[in-house]
Amino acid sequence: MYVMALKVGASHYYHLTAASSSTNPHCGRLVSVKAVVKKSPKRLKYSSPSFTKDDALLYVEVDPSGTDTWKLDPVIQLLHKGAVGVIPTDTVYAIVCDLNTNSAIQRLRRLKNIEASKPLSTLCRSFQDIDTYTTGFPRGGGQGLSNIFRAVKQCLPGPYTFILTASKLLPKSCTRYGTTTSKLLSRKNVGVRIPDDAVCQSVLERMGAPLLSTSVRSPKENEWIIDPLVIADVYGAEGLDFVVDAGVRVAEPSTVVDMTASIPRVIRQGKGPKQHWMVTEEDFEED
Repeated sequence: MYVMALKVGASHYYHLTAASSSTNPHCGRLVSVKAVVKKSPKRLKYSSPSFTKDDALLYVEVDPSGTDTWKLDPVIQLLHKGAVGVIPTDTVYAIVCDLNTNSAIQRLRRLKNIEASKPLSTLCRSFQDIDTYTTGFPRGGGQGLSNIFRAVKQCLPGPYTFILTASKLLPKSCTRYGTTTSKLLSRKNVGVRIPDDAVCQSVLERMGAPLLSTSVRSPKENEWIIDPLVIADVYGAEGLDFVVDAGVRVAEPSTVVDMTASIPRVIRQGKGPKQHWMVTEEDFEED
């Protein structure tokens, strides 16, 4: 069952409820309308099934366990059309867009005021996505490991972002930046994630492709925003198209590990614990 809110007056909303028919398999979804008065309809005001830049924000509430991810269908449609929105991960919430839509990437950067030279992370469905858009994990490394990939498999899905060398299949809009063609620069590396979150994974599977992402921070306080309702309030007016609400998160980002050096190096310690085959700046200082 899903609910969309239609505003009737200053404080009145109608719930539009759709449910699958159990009596007639050929009739599809039955739609009924019931009037409900809400004293505090803050969450409901963001509901809207259509996508235009001037339209209201689509606000979808789902169970964190992923038992009702059919509600995500309108979100997937918007993403395919070039929308920019917010979904949960196994760490903090992320602003995402289609990896192959340049206009959406530019909107995402403007919405969060991210410079073109700053890289964005890629949310992947599986190791196959990582193998497609990067040159893969190194087959050897320090710390006595002959095959780091086997060690990485113990971390993913999970709260880690691994920096790898981008492959030629990664869209150029994800790696190139600059104001004119003659001044375009290109990044060689890309951060990849496979979040251990049922809702996030459902979005990725339904998209059939990775999503470009950046974590949600407050534009003023520079702090993580972990409540999706607050995210809608802060970024809704800036042009955000949708928010998927899977509950309040913990203000703990992913652990970022640079895999392009000779030894995997932690460049940001987050939710994922440091593994014995990783090094930090402190390790170098101790040496």
